[in-house]
Amino acid sequence: MSRSKDRPGRGGLRGWGGVTAMAAACAVTAALTLLPLAHHGDGAAGGDASGGGAVTAVQTRAEECTDPEASLPASGDDGPNIDTIKQRGKLIAGVDQNSFRWGYRNPESRELEGFDIDLVRAIAKDILGDPNAVIFRAIPTNQRIAALENDRVDVVVRTMTINCKRLEQVSFSTAYFQAGQQVLAPKDSAITGYDASLKGKRVCSAEGSTAYEALEKKSFGALYKDDYDGTERDPDLLTVPNQLDCLVRLQLGEVDAVVTDNALAAGQAAQDPAVELKGKAPFTTEYYGVATKKGANDLVARVNKVLVDYRAGGANSLWMTSYQEWLAAGLPGIKGPPAPKYRTD
Repeated sequence: MSRSKDRPGRGGLRGWGGVTAMAAACAVTAALTLLPLAHHGDGAAGGDASGGGAVTAVQTRAEECTDPEASLPASGDDGPNIDTIKQRGKLIAGVDQNSFRWGYRNPESRELEGFDIDLVRAIAKDILGDPNAVIFRAIPTNQRIAALENDRVDVVVRTMTINCKRLEQVSFSTAYFQAGQQVLAPKDSAITGYDASLKGKRVCSAEGSTAYEALEKKSFGALYKDDYDGTERDPDLLTVPNQLDCLVRLQLGEVDAVVTDNALAAGQAAQDPAVELKGKAPFTTEYYGVATKKGANDLVARVNKVLVDYRAGGANSLWMTSYQEWLAAGLPGIKGPPAPKYRTD
């Protein structure tokens, strides 16, 4: 049964205003299919850098997943997957085109920009000698794993959290960013964070996201599961294909809050002054990694080698240069990337 008849009035668009919110909605629609994107411009600027602390080696067993962030040792060696990329002459990367400061299309230049985009270009430069030798494909949140399994992309660099469940389906690099789940809601909302203030509230999350998994574990009485009534565009849909869909629904007044990564939510709050992060801090600790097809060990090891170079140089590292350009304004105070962990089995 639909909840639409019990839904409060929308009260117009929040924050961005009608024209921009509609543009965002169109961008979301475009992202629901796997789209090849044009690419131009240079890669990340910056120097060498270390940062992120000491390397950690972790003893693991193949049948266990006790430390999902532990990845293969870094290597510059070629292999079957690297050979395929070199023969093609392009790295095919699954990215977002709607996440401000992470992976988004600049409305003026029409170029893809952001923290994740810089990293993709660094991988392409290492493997192919050219940061522009990339075919970008926009993929929604719930299609990241499928895109790898079906060989539509070589890598996914799209704020993708490393965890044991996903490691059953894909392989991951070492972590390149630490984030956590947090609540995004209107500034004038009575919601105070991931707590009892969510009871009875409509909370949006993306399909296949760690936010949805968190809500399944503990929802505080929030309404977060779909109650689809069969309409073409059901305003009661609370789980959506793409994370930005949640922000549009929040602006339309169709949901009361969004649960998502604080890293993404900070960019959305920067876009829309009517919303803000609720709660003093994230309620989870998560690490983003570059995902590859399961068992693409040569590519994983090569990406880990790229990340070694990307982290090297402290405050002058490529990582810190990209962070300062894209993320520091919304996520201030980060001193460096997370330290890499490597498997020893």
